[in-house]
Amino acid sequence: MKRASGILLPIASLPSKYGIGCFSKEAYDFIDRLKEAGQSYWQILPLSPTSYGDSPYQSFSSFAGNPYFIDLEALIEEGVLTKEECDACDFGDDPRKVDYGKMYEQRFPLLHLAYERSNIAQNPDFVRFVRENAFWLEDYALFMAVKKRFDGAAWEEWAEDIRKRWSNALDYYRRECYFDIEFYKYLQFKFQEQWMKLKAYANDNGIEFIGDIPIYVAFDSADAWARPEMFQFDADSRPTAVAGCPPDAFSATGQLWGNPLYKWDYHSQTNFQWWCQRLEHCFRLYDVVRIDHFRGFDEYYSIPYGAETAENGHWEKGPGMELFRVLQNRFGKEGIIAEDLGFLTDTVVKLLEDSGYPGMKVLEFAFDPREETDYLPHSYDRNCVVYTGTHDNETLVQWYKGLDEESKAFALEYMNNAGTPDEEKYWDFVRLAMMSSANTCITPLQDYLGLDKEARINKPSTLGGNWEWRMDADMLSEEMVEKIYRITRISSRLPEAEANRLKEEQAKRLKAALEEKERLEALEEKAAAKAEEAGAEEAGKEKSAAEAEEAGKGKAAAETGESSKEKAAR
Repeated sequence: MKRASGILLPIASLPSKYGIGCFSKEAYDFIDRLKEAGQSYWQILPLSPTSYGDSPYQSFSSFAGNPYFIDLEALIEEGVLTKEECDACDFGDDPRKVDYGKMYEQRFPLLHLAYERSNIAQNPDFVRFVRENAFWLEDYALFMAVKKRFDGAAWEEWAEDIRKRWSNALDYYRRECYFDIEFYKYLQFKFQEQWMKLKAYANDNGIEFIGDIPIYVAFDSADAWARPEMFQFDADSRPTAVAGCPPDAFSATGQLWGNPLYKWDYHSQTNFQWWCQRLEHCFRLYDVVRIDHFRGFDEYYSIPYGAETAENGHWEKGPGMELFRVLQNRFGKEGIIAEDLGFLTDTVVKLLEDSGYPGMKVLEFAFDPREETDYLPHSYDRNCVVYTGTHDNETLVQWYKGLDEESKAFALEYMNNAGTPDEEKYWDFVRLAMMSSANTCITPLQDYLGLDKEARINKPSTLGGNWEWRMDADMLSEEMVEKIYRITRISSRLPEAEANRLKEEQAKRLKAALEEKERLEALEEKAAAKAEEAGAEEAGKEKSAAEAEEAGKGKAAAETGESSKEKAAR
C-alpha cells in the first residue's frame, strides 16, 4: 500500500437523522472532511446486517448489506415515504447512541411501507440486480422470510422440512412468502444502489474505502443454512465444533465465539469457489479489504459444540497458502490487509511473509516494558498498517489513563514528552503513528478528537453497550480538519494529487519570488547605471570647470607678464 493515512469510523457512528448513521448527506459531508484533511482512506466495519448482540461480525449473511444504512431521506425524495412518517417514529432520545431495539421496531415498518409503494417488480434495474446476485440473494431472502414466518427463531428451531431444505418445503415457502422474499430483495437493492453512489462519490474525491471480511459466519445465517456442506456439521446439520480463542491473560476461560468451523477439505476440493465469490463481492463493495483473524487461516481453535467455555478446545490446521494462492491468482496481492493481531506463532509469521500482505501494528499494544514487542514504531518495516487502536480497543485517552505506572513511565521515556500535560498526550501517540515508517496509518476518529471511554465502539466478549457510539455533527470542526491536514502533510502522507498541488503551488511561489528578485535586481542595476552615468556627467562638468579655471589662470598670468614687460620697456 502507498504511504498514506485514513480515519476509522463505522457508518453507524455518523450523525445522520433518524437514529443511526447511514448513506445520508452526513456520509457525503464526512467524505468532504476527509478530503480537506488530506486523507486517503475511510475505514469502516462490515456492512452486513447485524443480528443478536448488534455486532456486524455476527450477521445473517456474509453477502447482504445492513438495511439500517438505507437513507430514509433519499426514500422521502423518491416519494415512497413522507417526512412526517419518518419524524413520527421514535428512534431513541440520545443522539450519541444507537438504540438497536427501537431501530428494529421502527425502521422495518417504514422500509416495508416504502417497498409497498415502490412498484419495484417493474424496475428493470431491480430485475437485473436480482439476476446478477442470485447466487446469494435467493437463499438470503428466503432465509429472512422464513425466519419471519417462525417469529425470528434460529433456523435450527424451524420445522424439519425447511430446516433441512427439502425441495417440496423450499417450493412451498417460496410461494407462501413471495412478497416477504421480494421485500428483502428490495432492501438489498436499495442498500447497494445507495452504497455504490456513495462509494463513487468517495472515489471521485480521492477517498478509498477499507472494509472488513470476517473470517467466520454466524451459525444462524443464510450461509450456514443454505450451504451446510461447507461447515463441520453432523448429519442433522448441527455443529460438531465451534470457533473461539483459548484461555489467556485476558480471559481465564478463553473466548467462546460459537461460529461454525469450516470443512476446509471441502473448500479445497472446490478450489475455494465460495471464498472467491466472497472476496469478489467484497472488492465490489470496498477498495481495500481487511481479512479478520488472519491467524485462523494458519491454525484455528476448535471447541466441542455444547461446551460452556473455551477451555477444552484444541488447535487444528487451516488452509494456509493453498487458499491465498488461489485468491492471489484470481485477484492479485494488492488491496488486502491481514489482521494479524494477538499471539503469533512462527507459522503465522511465515504465512504472512509468504502472502506478502501488510500486517497490522497497534500502538496500544506497544508500551509494556516487561516484554519484547514489535508494535513499537522503531521495529516497523514499511509493509504494514499502523493503528493507534482499533474498534475493539479503548480510545487513546481511556487507554492512557488506565496504564500502570511502569508502562506509563516507559511511554514517557520512549516519547520524551514528560512536559506534555496528561490530557494532551493522546495527540503525541497520534503523531507517533503518523510519523512511523508504516506505509499506511489509520486513526479512529475518537483518537483524533481526544474522546474518553464514552466513545469506545466495542468491548470484546461482552454483551450490551457495544456498537452504539455516534459522533456529534459539530465534532469534526474546521480547526480539527486543519490540524489533521497539518500532521498528514508533515508526515508525508498526503494523497499524490494533493502533494503535487502543493509542489506546484510551491514552484509557483518560488518562481514568483525569483521573478520578483530578478525584477528588483534589474531595478537596482538600472539605478546603479543611471547613478554611474549621472556621476560621469558630473565628473565631466567638474573637469571642464577645472580646465576652464586653469585656462583662466594661465591667461591671467600671461596678461600679467605682458604688462610687466611693457612697464619695463617704458
